[in-house]
Amino acid sequence: MNSSAHRAALVGLLATLILVIAAVAVPPLLGWQVWTRVHIEDGTFPPLHGFPEVKAGIGTVLAVLLALASLRWADSVASELPWRRLLVVAYAVGLVWLLSLALVDGTEGISGVLGSPSEYLGTARAVDDVGGLLREYVARIPYDAPAGNWPVHIAGHPPGMVLFFVLLVKVGLGGDLAAGLVVTVIAATLAPAVMTTVRVLGSEARARAAAPYLVLTPSAVFLAVSADAVMAATAAWGICCLALACRGGPRHGWPWAVVAGLLLGYLVMMSYGLPLVGVLALAVLWLGSSRRWGRARGWWVLPVAAVSALGVVLVFATGGFAWWEAYPVLVDRYWDGLASRRPGAYWTWGNLAALAISAGPLVGAGIGAAWASRRDLEDRVVVVLVAAALIMIALADASQMSRAEVERIWLPFMPWLTLGCALLPERWRRPGLALQLATALLVEHLLHTSW
Repeated sequence: MNSSAHRAALVGLLATLILVIAAVAVPPLLGWQVWTRVHIEDGTFPPLHGFPEVKAGIGTVLAVLLALASLRWADSVASELPWRRLLVVAYAVGLVWLLSLALVDGTEGISGVLGSPSEYLGTARAVDDVGGLLREYVARIPYDAPAGNWPVHIAGHPPGMVLFFVLLVKVGLGGDLAAGLVVTVIAATLAPAVMTTVRVLGSEARARAAAPYLVLTPSAVFLAVSADAVMAATAAWGICCLALACRGGPRHGWPWAVVAGLLLGYLVMMSYGLPLVGVLALAVLWLGSSRRWGRARGWWVLPVAAVSALGVVLVFATGGFAWWEAYPVLVDRYWDGLASRRPGAYWTWGNLAALAISAGPLVGAGIGAAWASRRDLEDRVVVVLVAAALIMIALADASQMSRAEVERIWLPFMPWLTLGCALLPERWRRPGLALQLATALLVEHLLHTSW
C-alpha cells in the first residue's frame, strides 16, 4: 500500500503542478483576457484575483521562523501531545501563522480588505434597523435598484454575513483593524474544528497526522483577511457538532444536533453557495451511522438538525428575507456583472488551479493518497471526507456561479480536502509540509492578492 500510495501521490502532485502552471501561463501566452479583476491597469495574475507585487514587512521574519520551526517540530508535536493540549497548540500556532502572513503588509494586511467599500463593514456601520435591512434586502440586489444597489459583497450574499458585522459594530469592534482581528481569531479555530471532527468519527491518528497541514495551510494568506473565513469556521463547527451528536446518540447527542442545525442554517444565510456543505453533512452522518455506534446512532441526527436549520431560514423569511426569492435575483445580478466577461472555457479549470494555490499543491498528492487508500477501512473517515470535499468543489465549479476569486470563496471546502495529506507516506511528510509553507510564503511575498 505504501508504494501504491507513493505513486498515486506523485501523480496527483504532478497533475496539480501542471494545472497551476497552465492556469498561470495560458492567458499571457494566448493573449486571453480572463478578467480576474475589474481594474487591470496594475496588471493581473490569473488564476488569482491580484497582481505581482514583491514585498516584505514586519510579519516576514516571524512567518519564516515559524515555518522553519514547524519543519523541525510539527510532526512530533502533533503525534506526542495529549489531545486537548494539541488543540490549544494548533489554535495558537494557527493564529500566529495567520497574523504573521497578514502582517507582511503591515496592519493594512489585517484591516485593508474589510475596510474596502465593496465589503460588509461600510454597510454594517450604517444599519440602525435590522428589520428594515431584511425587508429591503432583495429589492436592492439588482444593479438598477431604485433605492440604490448594495455593494458587491452585500448583494452577492444573504444577510447573515452583514448581520455578523452589524453585531461587531454594536459591541464596539466595528473598526477595520478590530473587525479584521476578530475574523482572524475565528479563522484560527478552523483547524481544531476539523481535527476534532475526524477524531470524533473514530480516527484520532489521522486527525493528528493532518494537523500540521491544517494549521500551516497556504489558505492562511486568504483566511486572515476575508469574511469567507468566518463562513469556513461556521461550516466546520457545524459539521463537528453533527459528529458529536452521532457519538452521543439520541439521549445525549440531541443538543449537539440542534446546535449543528443552527450553525448550518445560519451558514445558508451567509452564502448562496454553502448549501453544498450538505454533502459533507451527509458524509458525516453516514460515517456516524456505519461505525461502532450502530446505525441508530447516526441518521436520527438528520431530522433534528434539519428542523433546527430550517428554523433559522424561516426566521429570516419572517423578518423579510426569503432565500428562495433572493437567489434568482442574485443570479441575474451576477451575470449582469463581471462574471459574464470571464470566459468559462478558462475558469472551469482555472478555478481548480486557484484552489490548488490557496489550499497548496500538496492537496493534489493528498487526493492521490486518498484514492490509493480507498479500500482501507482504517482510512475510511478521511477518504469519505475528502470525497465529499471533491463533490462539493465539483458542484460549485459546475454551477458557473464562482468564476474566479475561488481562492477565498471556496475556503469552506479546503480543510476537508487537505485531510488527504494525512494519508501521505512517511517520506512525503516533511517535504510536503515544506512545499505548503513555501507556497504560502511565496504567494504572500510576491503577489498582491486582493484578499
